[in-house]
Amino acid sequence: MDNGESSYRRFLSGDNEGLREIIHLYRQGLILYINSFVQNIHIAEELAEDTFWELMCKRPVFSGKSSFKTWLYSVGRNITMKYLKKHSKMNIVPLEIQENLADEEDIERSYIRSEDKRMLHRALHSLKPEYRQILYLTSLEGFSNSEAALIMKKTDRQIRSLIYNAKKALKTELERSGFKYEN
Repeated sequence: MDNGESSYRRFLSGDNEGLREIIHLYRQGLILYINSFVQNIHIAEELAEDTFWELMCKRPVFSGKSSFKTWLYSVGRNITMKYLKKHSKMNIVPLEIQENLADEEDIERSYIRSEDKRMLHRALHSLKPEYRQILYLTSLEGFSNSEAALIMKKTDRQIRSLIYNAKKALKTELERSGFKYEN
């Protein structure tokens, strides 16, 4: 199994196990990525399900111009943007309240274990959505600048500028919250 592309091809050929592999590989990361937009883990889970549902029912064409993961996250981003446009008057639930809403098997809580990671997570959520998105894609998910540009529909130059400004804003926010850097 390479990066999901072969699993998707197998699924398109009639092997449902291919879709199961894709869901297993990308579900958690896709949910966390979508959550950077919607700020509600339950909605993020539903939108990730909608993304996999789109793969299953509409069977969009993967052209191979990017990695499969980049393409999948783009599909998820498009679904999320449609949702946000439709629900533009939706109230944003603050992070402190979100933690109280999450179940025992809260994906974020298992992902964010140490206090430093919690501080980083809080600082990330206080940034502008565009900054949060670029840092999540490049730093946490490991996408290249070019892949992030495809997902966010920006130029490479815009991405470099976004990364610089996002890191600067994150550093300021972490320092303001008392984060101590290791030497």
